[in-house]
Amino acid sequence: MRRLAVLSVLLALAVGCSVEPESDSGAAAQGPAVEWKLVTTWPKNLPALGTAPERLSEMLDTMSAGRFKIKVYAAGELVPAFEVFDAVAGGTAEIGHGAAYYWRGKMPIAAMFTTAPFGMNAQEMNGWLRFGGGMELWRELYEPFGVLPMATGNSGAQMAGWFNKEINSLADIQGLKMRIPGLGGAVFSRAGGVAETMPGSEIFTALQTGVIDATEWIGPYNDLAFGLQEIARYYYYPGWHEPSATLEAIVNIEAFEALSPDLQAMLEVACTAVNQEVLDEFTARNATALKVLVEEHGIEIRPLPDDVLNRFAELSNEVLEEEAQGDELAQRVLDSYRSFLADMREYHAISEQAYINARSEVEAAL
Repeated sequence: MRRLAVLSVLLALAVGCSVEPESDSGAAAQGPAVEWKLVTTWPKNLPALGTAPERLSEMLDTMSAGRFKIKVYAAGELVPAFEVFDAVAGGTAEIGHGAAYYWRGKMPIAAMFTTAPFGMNAQEMNGWLRFGGGMELWRELYEPFGVLPMATGNSGAQMAGWFNKEINSLADIQGLKMRIPGLGGAVFSRAGGVAETMPGSEIFTALQTGVIDATEWIGPYNDLAFGLQEIARYYYYPGWHEPSATLEAIVNIEAFEALSPDLQAMLEVACTAVNQEVLDEFTARNATALKVLVEEHGIEIRPLPDDVLNRFAELSNEVLEEEAQGDELAQRVLDSYRSFLADMREYHAISEQAYINARSEVEAAL
C-alpha cells in the first residue's frame, strides 16, 4: 500500500510538471489582443489597391485567431491621402498603406522603392527587395522617421496614360498638364510637360473639367473602375514611368516592437502574401478589362512615338543622377538598384525576354 501511495504521488507530480509548462506556453502564445488603425492613400474599395489593406486585415485576424485586429480607413476618412506617412510616423495610426513616391518631398530617393522610369518590372523588383539588398536600404532610409516599410502589393507594368489629344511627337508634350507623380513626373516636366500630383479620388473630376489634359493611373483594371474611358479617348502605352509599382505597408516601429514575436511574424508573412496576391490579381484582371475598354467602349490603344520615349529615357538618367547627388544613402540606393537591374537585363535577355520574343515570333508564323 505504501509503495502504491508513493507511486501515486510521483505520478501526480509527473503529470503536474508536464501539464504546467503547456499551460504557461499556451497563455504566452495567446497574449493580449491588439487593435490597430490602418490609414491608406486609396479610395475605399478600389479594386486591388483599396482592397489590399482589407485583405491584410482579414488575414491577420484569421492567422491570429482574433488577437490581431486592424481597422482600415480609406483616404480622407481619418487623414488625407498624402498625410499617411506622417500619421504613421507620429503614431496617429499604427500602420499605413500607400506608395513610397508619395513621400518624395521628404526623401527624394524614396520614389525608387515604388518604381523608376525604364526600371525594373515587378518580378525584378521583388527579387531586389527580398534577395538583392533593396529591403535593407529601404528600411535604413525610413528608420529616422520611426517607420518600417514592407512590400505589400505590386501593379505590374502600367499604361502610359489617358490623353484628350493625340501624341504624335515630342512637340505634343509641350505645356501638356498631366497627373503623373514620382520620378516619372520629374521626367515629364523636364521634357516640357506640366506634372501634377493628386490622389486617385481627384483624377476623374480634374480630367473632366480640364484642370489636367492627361492622366496616368494604373492599368485597364483600375482605370475601367475609375471610369476614365468616359472622359478620355486615347489610351497610350507602354508605362515607361512605372514598369511596376511596389505598394507598401508602413508600420510605426514602436508599435511593431510592442507586438509579440508571433504577431510580428504574422504581419510580415501577411504583407508578403498580399504583395503577391495583388500582382496576381492585376495580371489576371488587366487582360479582361482591356478587352472591355476596346470592344465595349471603343477606346483607341496607341503606342507612344519613338522620339517621345527616347527623350524620356535620356531625361530619366539625368533625373536619377540628380536625386542621388550629395546624399550618401541615396547614392547607395541608386547604385544597388542599377547593379541589380544590369544583372537582370543580362539574365532576362536569354530567359524571360528571349522566351517572350520566341513566343511572339512563333505565334506570328502560325
